[in-house]
Amino acid sequence: MSVKILSVDDSHTIRLIVGAALLSYDCVLCEAGNGEEGLAVAKREKPDLIILDVSMPVMDGITMLTHLKESPELKAIPVLMLTAVADHNNVMHIARLGACDYLVKPFHGARLVEKVGRIVSLRAKISSAPDG
Repeated sequence: MSVKILSVDDSHTIRLIVGAALLSYDCVLCEAGNGEEGLAVAKREKPDLIILDVSMPVMDGITMLTHLKESPELKAIPVLMLTAVADHNNVMHIARLGACDYLVKPFHGARLVEKVGRIVSLRAKISSAPDG
C-alpha cells in the first residue's frame, strides 16, 4: 500500500523538489500552497505524513501545525517541518508544537528521503515492466 504524503509549501520549486525526491518510492504525493489549503487537503486526504514549510502567506506552517495538533482527527499525523531558520529557539518551538522532525532549506533530495524514511516506511516502486 502506498504511503500518502502531503507537501505544503508556497514555493512551487520546493514542491517539485519534494516530488522528485520521492518519485522512485511507492507513495502518493498531495500538494498545497499554504497552510489554509494544507489543512483542507489534510482533512480530505488523511495523509501518513505532512511535509510543512514554516514561512508561507495566508496561513504559515506554525499556525497550520497548531491547528493540526488541536484536531482529534489530524493530531496523530507526523509532521516534518521545512525551515530556513534553524536557530535553537525556532527548532525548540516547532518541536514543542508537535513536529516530529525538521529539515533546513536549502536541502538535497537524499536528505529529505532519509528524514521521511525515519518517519514512514518508504518502499521503492515495483517496476511494472513485463518479464521476458
